[in-house]
Amino acid sequence: MSDARPAQSFGGESLLFLTDEQLRQGIEAMFFAYRGFTADPDRILAEMAYGRAHHRAIHFINRAPGTTVNNLLAILGVTKQSLNRVLRTLIADGLVESRVGTQDKRERHLFLTPEGAALESKLSDAQRIRMRSAYKEAGPDAVAGFRQVLEAMMDREMRRTYANLRDSAT
Repeated sequence: MSDARPAQSFGGESLLFLTDEQLRQGIEAMFFAYRGFTADPDRILAEMAYGRAHHRAIHFINRAPGTTVNNLLAILGVTKQSLNRVLRTLIADGLVESRVGTQDKRERHLFLTPEGAALESKLSDAQRIRMRSAYKEAGPDAVAGFRQVLEAMMDREMRRTYANLRDSAT
């Protein structure tokens, strides 16, 4: 008996034997999809002189209220200097609150203020509308396949971080 699975096909072509051209087209589709995915939040952020780094910080602080700066560093994969620059702005603008840890006074725990939560909601609403529309158009099998592809593109540690965050959702 063979353990080989039959090759799935996409557009009549085997997914196990994609050509470089087919892979290039997939890469380009990811670039353009990402541009579309970030376009609406980028417009909102530009009005506030913020960028995508601010958006990512706000998003993950919202997903894990009370997260530590070190945890946020691990999730975002940025330098401490870069994150501190973003956090200083968000704190000064009243969108994020930093609290000293109760058990370890060296830790800073991050929370969105009501204003920060409102901005996060506005940014996420724009992306949810786009995702919902795309998912509806593509159908449930494509949605499941898309998620599998995204997870397969993550390295082991990144996948573990993503799974922990996903599984902690209430």
